[in-house]
Amino acid sequence: MEQQNAYHYDVMRRAIDYIDGAAGPQIGLADLATQMNMSPAHFQRLFSQWVGVSPKRYQQYLQLDHAKSLLAERFTTLETADAIGLSGSGRLHDLFVRWEAMSPGDFARAGEGLTINYGWFGSPFGPALSMGTDRGICGLAFAAEFGHQVAMADLRGRWPKATFVENPGAIAQWTTAALGLSGDTALHMIGAPFQLQVWEALLRIPSGHVTTYSEIAQSIGRPKAVRAVGTAVGRNPVSLLIPCHRALRKSGALGGYHWGLPVKRALLAWESARNDSAA
Repeated sequence: MEQQNAYHYDVMRRAIDYIDGAAGPQIGLADLATQMNMSPAHFQRLFSQWVGVSPKRYQQYLQLDHAKSLLAERFTTLETADAIGLSGSGRLHDLFVRWEAMSPGDFARAGEGLTINYGWFGSPFGPALSMGTDRGICGLAFAAEFGHQVAMADLRGRWPKATFVENPGAIAQWTTAALGLSGDTALHMIGAPFQLQVWEALLRIPSGHVTTYSEIAQSIGRPKAVRAVGTAVGRNPVSLLIPCHRALRKSGALGGYHWGLPVKRALLAWESARNDSAA
């Protein structure tokens, strides 16, 4: 199943690139299937398995103005959202997440004395590097756009004094639940106090919805710190679970994404399609 998910994402990534390079109306099923070296029937089944909608419908979610429509139709006001995170636990999509943060002192020690287990896993968005302590996942990176070495160096560089042990079995249950978006998982977040505030706010954005960097700043009581919020969003070490991909610019532009804009667009489109198909 993990290999199948990774294969599906690779097909989707190539489809996104082809759709982006085309001008004019939507691309027909036969044309898309030809570009993916598949029969139309097989390509249609692949889309349905991945997101539950047709390729034609999915193209609408991939278009550049989809982010603007999300802001207009599914904007989340974080000040009125039910809190999920440091004060307790709750449902995030179909996943039960337990959250625990390290103390500021632990963060300042850059992981010294901490053992972090890691392993590579298949995911719907390509190869995923998962890292975790004995308390939960502390890092989750996607390597489809920038490669395995970049993802590994990025996460290890966040806690340079920690001891890293390749031991996927130690974190497999949490990681499988996280990437499968069902079951129980735990997060052990390692960050500065301001970063933790921003990441907690991100946890309150429902799947299939978005908010803005300025809205996040407002919700944590720092309305003028929009630029700092953007930096903290980009430093989120746990992709997907802490949904930094749901943060957009006020204009509706996607903004940046630490693991590549194609992954961000795929995540937003995938969540929107799943949300609509379940409605």
